[in-house]
Amino acid sequence: MTDYQSQTQNQNQPNIIPKESAIQTLNTIIQLHFEKTLEKKRAVDLQKKQLWKLFQRFFLFLSLIFASLSVSTRLQCRHCWIPISFLSLSHLIFYVSVAQTLRCINGLKYQRRCHKLTLGLATEKLKMIRMMENHGVDGYSNNISNVDEGSFVNGEEFEVHYQEPPESYFGKFKRNWALYFGFLILIYGFMVSSSVVLLCF
Repeated sequence: MTDYQSQTQNQNQPNIIPKESAIQTLNTIIQLHFEKTLEKKRAVDLQKKQLWKLFQRFFLFLSLIFASLSVSTRLQCRHCWIPISFLSLSHLIFYVSVAQTLRCINGLKYQRRCHKLTLGLATEKLKMIRMMENHGVDGYSNNISNVDEGSFVNGEEFEVHYQEPPESYFGKFKRNWALYFGFLILIYGFMVSSSVVLLCF
């Protein structure tokens, strides 16, 4: 019974740490997540460049098909299935490529958002400690004998957990997916109808 009471008392006691240690830890967390935020931003920019290259190659391929249909004299209306097959295959390949790139971009953006939220929380905690120092407020209200109370803080109050955005944040990703998918369907319909018009009329 005595052991249980002592364990309960130890659990109820706050985690008291030196203020300088808390400041160093928060500075380390801020530096880490700041570097991670920049790293994810560079990765997102790189993936966006790759996505732009995919669009350039795709539209170059479509322009070649469109030019071939415009100058061709052998293809007739009954041969519509040939360009339509090429267009369907190219759109499918392009959709898969864009889907993989977008999935990577969305994942990097999500990670960057998590790092930014954690960075913001750690910055706020550090500001609180700085304000306590400037105003001479103790971070730990209980009495500590034979030590300077102002040099200690409650570690639980300044603990920083990895932050994640709310569920509503994923709505932006869904809108991007819908936008790209709708754009791809629009281009596909335009190219198919143009092929039919060029060969049959």
